Amino acid sequence: MISSKTKLAVTLVCLSLSSILITSCQKTQNNDHHEVSHVQPIMEESDDIAELQRLAEQGDTIAQFDLGVSYENGLGVPQDYVKAVELYKKAAIKGDADAQNNLGRMYDYGYGVDQDYSKAIQWYRKAAEQGSSDAQNNLGLIYFSGQGVNQDYDQAIEWFEKASEQGNMESQYNLGVLYRDSDESHQSYSKAIELFKPLAEQGRSEAQNNLGEIYHHGYGVNQDPVKAIRWYQKAAEQNNAEAQYNLGIMYITGQGVELDEKEAVKWFEKAAEQGSKDGQYNLGVIYEKGLGVDKDYAKAVQWYRKAAAQGFVNAQNNLGKMYDNGNGVRENDSVAIEWYRKAASQGLPEAQYNLGRMYDYGYGVNQDKSIAKDWYNKACNNGLQEGCNQ
Repeated sequence: MISSKTKLAVTLVCLSLSSILITSCQKTQNNDHHEVSHVQPIMEESDDIAELQRLAEQGDTIAQFDLGVSYENGLGVPQDYVKAVELYKKAAIKGDADAQNNLGRMYDYGYGVDQDYSKAIQWYRKAAEQGSSDAQNNLGLIYFSGQGVNQDYDQAIEWFEKASEQGNMESQYNLGVLYRDSDESHQSYSKAIELFKPLAEQGRSEAQNNLGEIYHHGYGVNQDPVKAIRWYQKAAEQNNAEAQYNLGIMYITGQGVELDEKEAVKWFEKAAEQGSKDGQYNLGVIYEKGLGVDKDYAKAVQWYRKAAAQGFVNAQNNLGKMYDNGNGVRENDSVAIEWYRKAASQGLPEAQYNLGRMYDYGYGVNQDKSIAKDWYNKACNNGLQEGCNQ
């Protein structure tokens, strides 16, 4: 039975370190911001807003649309989503496809109106049936995500393909994501590669990163870490945070390149500074363990805190551990418990065990063997043998 705070903390550092490898095996999910994108037509700011307003009031459809764009984006006028919706609606009712698409997007995101997916679909469809590739792409996304409708990959593919046939690069990319991430009956890594590759060769960093992941993990192809490195590098040099993180993984594990902890730190830092919680967490581990850098508990705490604030469960547990043992911060069992509890509530067995230990020995809380046993059991049920041993 492990009863020493210090002994347990060391054990959990080792367990947490393994997450550097674990996170490298997870492909990018399509709910991240860079995976799919709704398209908004970008209009140039008018040099004469007054003239636009005059024409819009006279019922000029183009002026109504352009003025709506100006109000939506604050171009020459104060940003006002409500006015933008009003103007888009006037033009949309007259059949302007661009206005219909933009009005759909306002309902889709709840800009200037209550969010209403059914109305978003209604306006997207009107524009899509007129041949608007942006609306076709957006309608594809609605069916892909299942927002406001039953998820329907066949419908999503149909609309993405219509847009792609018109050269809509966003839709080509989104179709690649669908073929990579959908269910078994629709999934096709070969089609995903076919769609990502020309976009990657044209310099789109998200497609480059996705190709890197495909070759890195062998999704539908033989694993090829050298090709993965090449695509990650191209995207990372364009400041793509996901690719920078993935490149760091390659260097710290020596896949496709000679193991180089310092180079890994460089790329993790670039990703972390852009808000990558994976990069932030791994930097915390690196500074805590002194991998390629001087051991620095204060910096470890700094990076764990950033990742923990984004809900990264391993970072929350490790931050709790830093407070538990007074590494890089003043020892504070109450704060340690707060972070352990956050991670434990997300189902992390190490955090559940740690929370049980705090109750078991009365560290920062009133000693309560019953509550301790409950948390030990949760950890055990989630596969942590130490919890089963209590």
